[in-house]
Amino acid sequence: MRRSGLILLPMERVLLTHPFPPVFDGKSRVLILGSFPSAASRSVNFYYGHPRNRFWQVLSRLYGENIPTDVPGRREFLLAHGVALWDSIGECTIVGSSDASIRDAVPNKISELLEKAPIEKIFANGKKSLECYEKYVFPETGVHAFGLPSTSPANAAWSVEKLAGAWSVILPEAGVS
Repeated sequence: MRRSGLILLPMERVLLTHPFPPVFDGKSRVLILGSFPSAASRSVNFYYGHPRNRFWQVLSRLYGENIPTDVPGRREFLLAHGVALWDSIGECTIVGSSDASIRDAVPNKISELLEKAPIEKIFANGKKSLECYEKYVFPETGVHAFGLPSTSPANAAWSVEKLAGAWSVILPEAGVS
């Protein structure tokens, strides 16, 4: 298939297991759940690794700080602000990075994280994460998640400013007023 002089190869559906652990500690009060790591995130072995995903930009605006670009710095930033990070899905079949292509989702064991960290509120980054959480995890935990607009570049209708406004609801839960 050709488009704009580029040759696009068909992408195949593959079965993948979540490649890295959650970020949390004994002071984590907010849990932010994505759906499943993108191909870019899988290649850097950490959350929101795609350079056009606005997750880190949004957090930078919310907390008024520059966020490190390296994985240890990002992990430290999250923990310093009481933010835990994981994904709703632990295993699935997927084409590339497309949430819409996710099939056969198996949830992560979020209840185990909730036993280890004093999480007060759970937020889902995007519809697929919320859908999976509510369908598979809520029946086990009894704790609803609050849906937030996706920071994915596919959600182009939302600017960074608009996303930061919507995402500001995490601040009181993280101990920021």
